Amino acid sequence: MPMSADQLLALLPDHSLLAACEAHELDDLLGRARVDAVKKREVLMHQGDPGTTVIILVTGTARVNMVSANGREIVLDYVGPGTVLGEIAVLDGGERTATVTMMEEGSVLRLTRGACEDFIARHPAVALKMLSEMARRLRVMNETVESDRAFSSGPRLARYLQRLFDEEVSQQRLRIDLSQTELGNFVGISRENINRQLSAWADSGLIELDHGKIRIVDSEALWEIAAMGE
Repeated sequence: MPMSADQLLALLPDHSLLAACEAHELDDLLGRARVDAVKKREVLMHQGDPGTTVIILVTGTARVNMVSANGREIVLDYVGPGTVLGEIAVLDGGERTATVTMMEEGSVLRLTRGACEDFIARHPAVALKMLSEMARRLRVMNETVESDRAFSSGPRLARYLQRLFDEEVSQQRLRIDLSQTELGNFVGISRENINRQLSAWADSGLIELDHGKIRIVDSEALWEIAAMGE
């Protein structure tokens, strides 16, 4: 059965790009898109491949990473429902800039380049929303580069935890549970230093560690650490 605009909106968080769309815009989008179920660890797109489709994450969480020229893997983000993926390569006709891998089972919408271009032409307000989202990601990327260059491990880790923090969850957990190795790849800090810093924060009462899962106890203090050096 085809998905309706109301069903799609019910699955998306309020802050997602698509949640800001009107119902008639979403109906038009769904009429052009294919809805696919995706498996855990399924690769949605590979860095360097030609960009022929736009993917919109409907349910589940995905990991976005790239490999730099010197062979270093860089985890750019962990994204959730409502995230638009692959739009850069579709818009400029170039290659995929990153690899996107599902962290869990979920579902996606897929639009061909032609369908995406036609949809944007019919709904220019959506194009402005997409540009705003792309600008936000660029800002995050710039902050990531700044963090790598200017921040010591403590403030840097706190800034990345802030990016993963789910304000809608009353238990103050991260929106995705990562191993310390995975978190180290995201932050760009060794697993040993991640472990040392998290243990120190746990001893100070800023966080709690429960079988590797992080619960933030004192978010105000942790965000003050994140702001150090600004």
